Amino acid sequence: MDGISDVAVGVKRGSDELSMYNSPNSGISSMSDGTSNGSDSKKLRVEEAPPSRVLHIRKLPNEASETEVIALGLPFGKVTNILTLKGKNQAFLEMGTEEAAITMVNYYTTVTPHVRNVPVFIQYSNHKELKTDAGNQRTQAVLQAVSAVQSGGSPSSDVQEALAAASSPVLRIIIDNMFYPVTLDVLQQIFSKFGTVMKIITFTKNNQFQALLQFSDPVNAQQAKLALDGQNIYNSCCTLRIDFSKLVNLNVKYNNDKSRDYTRPELPAGDGQPSLDPSVAAAFSKDSNSLLGKIPGALNPLSAAAAAAAAAGRVALAGQTAANGVLLVSNLNEEMVTPQSLFTLFGVFGDVQRVKILYNKKDSALIQMADANQAQRAMSHMNGQKMYGKIIRVTLSKHQTVALPRDGLDDQGLTKDFTNSPLHRFKKPGSKNFQNIFPPSATLHLSNIPQDVTEEDLRLLFSNAGGTVKAFKFFQDHKMALLQMSTVEEAIQALIDLHNYNMGGNQHLRVSFSKSTI
Repeated sequence: MDGISDVAVGVKRGSDELSMYNSPNSGISSMSDGTSNGSDSKKLRVEEAPPSRVLHIRKLPNEASETEVIALGLPFGKVTNILTLKGKNQAFLEMGTEEAAITMVNYYTTVTPHVRNVPVFIQYSNHKELKTDAGNQRTQAVLQAVSAVQSGGSPSSDVQEALAAASSPVLRIIIDNMFYPVTLDVLQQIFSKFGTVMKIITFTKNNQFQALLQFSDPVNAQQAKLALDGQNIYNSCCTLRIDFSKLVNLNVKYNNDKSRDYTRPELPAGDGQPSLDPSVAAAFSKDSNSLLGKIPGALNPLSAAAAAAAAAGRVALAGQTAANGVLLVSNLNEEMVTPQSLFTLFGVFGDVQRVKILYNKKDSALIQMADANQAQRAMSHMNGQKMYGKIIRVTLSKHQTVALPRDGLDDQGLTKDFTNSPLHRFKKPGSKNFQNIFPPSATLHLSNIPQDVTEEDLRLLFSNAGGTVKAFKFFQDHKMALLQMSTVEEAIQALIDLHNYNMGGNQHLRVSFSKSTI
């Protein structure tokens, strides 16, 4: 009985919880009649819950399955539990970590989540964990299937039945703004990060390049759609528009550059079509991933973390290769930005040589990195981040170098040469700093801390930079520490303000982004 009462409590508290929220776009109701799905007109003025790894999802369509709800969370990390309140069109989803839940909520504040083409609302729950009936076999089967898929396994047959309610394993892909050719191999490389790609058919319809792509499992199709829909394959172009196909199985007759069945390498090429080289066919039959990373100009295969980052709008899916090291940064806050602030922030990802804020367009700047790899890295980590309250755009510039003003000309300090700066992080070839480059995160790594500086000193220093210090942890020797701000934007601001801050005795604080959480 314990398990059952747990569920009852979960459901009961779930319905109580509904009265504790009011998000501006939802017109949330008090749910007193028990049948409403959150669309009546009574509104409450109550504060939102603080971040939690349990998320509360409202306004789900009646026919929504648990698998579809789980798919909302998959790109952001492990899903550890789910509780659906069928009569109320709601669900609670428990993520493996609070950080995964925060990434998910942040993403869905900019991109409205949909289940079966119906917009749904997601917010933090007041619960810190879900207590549900462990005997609920269907829920456990679905979660087990999802974790099997996430860890690269394949779900068992009874689990597959539980997943049968999910959508089709076939995606229909349309590519907008196709300035560069997109090949079948490029699609295979991108989509195989989410599961086994079995078949692809490409064609042109209404003057648009389209593809049908079949996964071995519908859950993988859901993950891929959620993470990649609306993303660019190459920087600023070749935008993926992804829907589920009504087909559940593709019939491929030929293996060539227009269609491919990875499960049947022996298929003929068809008339007048380039055929697959026999060695390539053998490679495909052994391992459909074996060609990843060997296709010139194609996207680097996304890691799970990068896929989540891409989903969170953080990654310019950078297939555009940098021929030089100059970046164009736009949508800057022109009241606040300086060459020094750009030098400090972009210097986390490489050695910034020169910075020029454009005289006629002061919300844009050119940044010259030491080489093309550093420019590529800075672009993929910084595009879509918030700096001084504005989401910045980072692309590769067509300029080979950043020109300095001619002798005697004053450009109001808009151009700065940092070539000989002592603050470059990567001067030494093979420096271990290269292994510690992480994308912007709310947690900062501090080093070179003087012995007499206390936790309180550092909390105060970082609070004064603007923002809230949520957590702090010294390393054993007290020369290093982790410090967590409440948002990534606050951490970016703190890094700009406090990297190289003189802590006294000519000891300068070093600040970088951390991959850890506290």
